[in-house]
Amino acid sequence: MERHLDPSSNLTGKMLIAMPGVRDPRFEHSVILVCAHSEEGAMGLVVNRPMPEIVFTELLEQLGISASDKAIDIPVRFGGPVEPGRGFVLHRLPENTPPDDAHMLICDDLAMSTTRDILEDYANGRGPQPAMLALGYAGWGPGQLDSEILDNGWLTTERYDEIIFGADNPGKWNAALRGMGVDPIALSPNAGHA
Repeated sequence: MERHLDPSSNLTGKMLIAMPGVRDPRFEHSVILVCAHSEEGAMGLVVNRPMPEIVFTELLEQLGISASDKAIDIPVRFGGPVEPGRGFVLHRLPENTPPDDAHMLICDDLAMSTTRDILEDYANGRGPQPAMLALGYAGWGPGQLDSEILDNGWLTTERYDEIIFGADNPGKWNAALRGMGVDPIALSPNAGHA
């Protein structure tokens, strides 16, 4: 039987924190920013899995984009197991940025871009900051994320930019839990919802 959260519980712009009982190693201790959530399903980006073997400026070269000496080297992270060859630039929007087709607005000041233009902006030292590049994404079918949350697979919390864009990837899971007032040591895989 498919279970759903309250229809008013749109999680777009919120963060998911993997519970200790998550058995999929790709999501163990993951923190995910939910970029879209509706009746059709959900899409998010893992924000705490660095890909140290991939350097942003080298990735630009592979795409045929020349990096200037002013290039901004944004961090590259594993965004999730779906379409791992596809890149998503998650970034803050500068104030008074008009809506356009180049950005998928997640919330008021946060957007995701998939165009070559934004990569060229970073290559020339003018892309929006802070930012990160996620390769791949996490995806859920209709009702799937809702069921996983109701089955204690994920905790949900407000977005914290210092967790999303910060450099302390190994500490982000603990920081996200502590931001909710949860002691990671006391967390059980069978815990209830806060």
